[in-house]
Amino acid sequence: MSSVTKPPDPSAARWIRSGSADYRKAEWALFFAGFASYSQIYCVQPLLPAFVQTFNVSPAESSLALSLTTGLLAVSIVLAGAFSQALGRRGLMFCSMLLAAVSSLVVAMTPDWLALLAMRAVGGFVIGGVPAVAIAYLSEEIEPDHLGKAMGLYVAGTAFGGMMGRISMGVLTGFTSWRVSLGLLGVACLAAAIGFLAMLPPSRNFVPKPGFDLGFHLRAWRGHLVNRGLLRIYVYGFLITGVFVTLFNYTVFRLSEAPYFLSQTAISMFFLVYGFGIASSSVSGMLADRFGYRPLLASGFLTMLLGVLATLPDSLIVIFGGIVLATIGFFIAHAVASASIGPLAGEYKGHAASLYLLFYYMGSSIVGSVGGWFWEHGGWPFVVGLTVVLACAGLILVLSEDRIQKTEV
Repeated sequence: MSSVTKPPDPSAARWIRSGSADYRKAEWALFFAGFASYSQIYCVQPLLPAFVQTFNVSPAESSLALSLTTGLLAVSIVLAGAFSQALGRRGLMFCSMLLAAVSSLVVAMTPDWLALLAMRAVGGFVIGGVPAVAIAYLSEEIEPDHLGKAMGLYVAGTAFGGMMGRISMGVLTGFTSWRVSLGLLGVACLAAAIGFLAMLPPSRNFVPKPGFDLGFHLRAWRGHLVNRGLLRIYVYGFLITGVFVTLFNYTVFRLSEAPYFLSQTAISMFFLVYGFGIASSSVSGMLADRFGYRPLLASGFLTMLLGVLATLPDSLIVIFGGIVLATIGFFIAHAVASASIGPLAGEYKGHAASLYLLFYYMGSSIVGSVGGWFWEHGGWPFVVGLTVVLACAGLILVLSEDRIQKTEV
């Protein structure tokens, strides 16, 4: 068995402390990273009906523009988590942001449907260096007593990115083409990558492991997969994003058809609900630091469940209210689950974070695509049925735990 470099003793770690200049820089840098990555991942969601018209494909085929991105993202996250052990956290995240922005510019100029899907897959693969490594960076560098708050703020950045990516596409497409809109987003994300590199403090507690020792990475992944506490968190990630992405994918189609016939610009305004996610993720992180993870996870799944059920009536106001609830529940659950990874993982947090995001994005990819079959064969009630089952499964799994105990790193 090859030797493995151990992380530093927690008692000797040089933490980034809440309120310090480095803490504020790290917050902003990770906010930029969240914006750049998630805006590019989800920017096509409001464009799915436009793809149906432009390329003459079905709604389920159109959803591949998102599902392929998240599917390849899931794979690349695992690899990025492994390679970041040798390459370092900061440089890998920057390169991922830079390459993803370039891929968005290429997608904007791609005339063929299959070529567009291929480039969206490439974009998903190259952006994988951001999410897993960002969670690992925060877990390694932020003072443990304030990790929940910092993780909540990072998730708030991803919420802002997801919101602005979706809204900007819907609004700009109302004035110009979706191609120009995607190009402008690519330019904005290039600027975010530069801001990230300028502000993120260098790693203090990360111990690099030169080279690529496959045996070491396999042992690290296996160790996390046999950790029952972590495995539950991974399942939560799959369920959380499966519900949320499916809900939004087919809400876009629902509102573009009878009896609503909303324009892309009007539909994109529904993504303003991400503002509730920005607030709820920040607050839930602090509450988890104080009260523990289990109550917050349960409340997140329950709120998602109630929100999904509230979308059944035809009233636009009621539908909007249901989406608000589902969004709040999603970001509560995601922020709390993300913050629990580092303490439960102990060593090799990058590997643990990458496995969480593997499950997370597989939920988006698999359930998001399967939801197309439910939409085409049973309409909105079938989509609600699918997401209700997943939300209930998550709630039951949380309530069946004896406890999720916050562990000191």
